[in-house]
Amino acid sequence: MQLDATDLKILQQLQTDGRISNQDLADRVFLSPSSCLRRVRALEEAGIIHHYCAVIDATKVGIEVEAFVQVTMRRDVEDWHENFSRALQQWPEVVATYIITGDANYLLKVRARNLKHYSGFVLERLYKTAGVLDIRSNIVLQTLKDTHQIAVELMQDQY
Repeated sequence: MQLDATDLKILQQLQTDGRISNQDLADRVFLSPSSCLRRVRALEEAGIIHHYCAVIDATKVGIEVEAFVQVTMRRDVEDWHENFSRALQQWPEVVATYIITGDANYLLKVRARNLKHYSGFVLERLYKTAGVLDIRSNIVLQTLKDTHQIAVELMQDQY
């Protein structure tokens, strides 16, 4: 799907407020409500907008620890990637997982209620997973920037 300037404005507005009414969105991007709704539906159908969600303040719901964990796997264990990928889906503490370049195979973003909970996760789940060779944790002390938004400037360069 080729994005034009109006599509980019719609995406920018929806990233800021996913609950905006169609009427307000149409007003902000200078379209009629029916034209705006057609464009939003086209963006959804193309998979550019793939879901809507509420962003929760983790500290306000008792989640005190955030960590980035590098996991290195033993390659001599059969089906190590498939087994690890399956295990990840069962762990609510893991909120994001990436296959990365460098010395480690994976980078996990982990959330836990407190340090005891985090420690239990690492010792009882992560270390006990077949094929895990090494784990390196980085505990977040302070978050300086955390956004789910993709800047319109980045999208414009591609289109």
